[in-house]
Amino acid sequence: MTIEQIYTGCLAQGAYYIESEGEAVVIDPLREVQPYLDRAAKSSAKIKYILETHFHADFVSGHLDLAKKSGGTIVYGPTAKPNFEAHIAEDNEVLKVGKITLTVIHTPGHTMESTCYLLKDESGKNKAIFTGDTLFIGDVGRPDLAQKVALDLTQDKLAGYLYESLRNKIMLLEDDIIVYPAHGAGSACGKNMSKETFDTLGNQKKTNYALQEMTKEQFIKEVTDGLLPPPAYFPENVMLNIKGYESLDVVMDRGMRALSPQEFEDVANQHDALILDTRNAQNFCEGFIPNAINIGVDGGFAPWVGTLILDIKQPILLVTDAGREQEVITRLSRVGYDNILGYLEGGFDSWKNSGKEIDTVRRISADEFEKEITENQNKVIDVRKEGEFDAEHLEVANSLPLAYINDWMNNIDDSEHFYIHCAGGYRSMIAASILNSRGIRNFTEIAGGYGAIKNTSLAKTNFVCQGK
Repeated sequence: MTIEQIYTGCLAQGAYYIESEGEAVVIDPLREVQPYLDRAAKSSAKIKYILETHFHADFVSGHLDLAKKSGGTIVYGPTAKPNFEAHIAEDNEVLKVGKITLTVIHTPGHTMESTCYLLKDESGKNKAIFTGDTLFIGDVGRPDLAQKVALDLTQDKLAGYLYESLRNKIMLLEDDIIVYPAHGAGSACGKNMSKETFDTLGNQKKTNYALQEMTKEQFIKEVTDGLLPPPAYFPENVMLNIKGYESLDVVMDRGMRALSPQEFEDVANQHDALILDTRNAQNFCEGFIPNAINIGVDGGFAPWVGTLILDIKQPILLVTDAGREQEVITRLSRVGYDNILGYLEGGFDSWKNSGKEIDTVRRISADEFEKEITENQNKVIDVRKEGEFDAEHLEVANSLPLAYINDWMNNIDDSEHFYIHCAGGYRSMIAASILNSRGIRNFTEIAGGYGAIKNTSLAKTNFVCQGK
């Protein structure tokens, strides 16, 4: 028997490949399915089942393409109603794979169809449980994402179901069982996930706040307290996973269209396309196509795209580092942004060399900021998360998280200069590019963000505030 966790850091997502006696199972596959096909081919195994723990909100699953290319059967738990052929398993149904079995355990709460899969090894011993978004390491799935599916569903009602699922089905299992969840730290599907990606159930019973002794009412309060609004793309991804979507092969063929600078400009104008520049922040600020948005591929790329580009069907043109076009299209497709119309051949250098107009953002070092802020006392906008700001911030700063920029930027006074920073420069350049594209240019972005600012003498003055 083989169990492999295939973890994708940018989405904090864990898929699983399980194999026994030439038969294989893939649990919660990502959109690009070739790695799973290659893995099965390596062992001359046949993919028998594609198991889905629920209709995912934070990424588009690869179940449809994988089923088509492997011949495997898509499996959901009870109450799931997909718009495509799938086996809807009954609670406690046993799926045989080689010499092992996977038992379907219906665990409503995160969503109503949420299901865990309990693996028994060749000897019939309970070995591992694949918990999807029902149970994480250090946390449980948030119960507010499925409440719009039916009028009588509320987050409190879903949290109540989750309480019952955990205590009546999961916590009754042996302590030495390994818990394999669908997500780790960084995912928006929970609020307190560990950086660890698996653990024993026994240790989770001791350390996970949601598995401690408490009443249902206390549990509901604990798991619903402090939930931030989910990213805007979550409902769109749920519907793609329920209704189906274009094959990634089609998306890739359309997106991998190399465009000359003139063709790029023409397509942008014809389709009112958004120009997405995925280079790093420093390269972007030194020169970019006017109105381009910068979300660097070497960061929390896909989740930030999903949070900030509100229309999942938005036509997009890409500016990337040479050779990374396919990677960028793949990562966009993971969160359902499939309408990629092509990329700039030769990257930004080809645009600059063609003599076309370019734009820049004013970016200064933390040392330069130290001199300017003490002389001018300008306004400062901190685009980190509220929790980061509450822990430590500049006394003169205003907390305006990047996630909500589409709301707060309309209130910017365009006659008053301000500075903008995040923790390290990634998020603040995203903000800078969005502001710039909307005609807001009266700002300066700080390279290195708060991490660099703390290394200046400002950290020794009353400019830095510890805590609220």
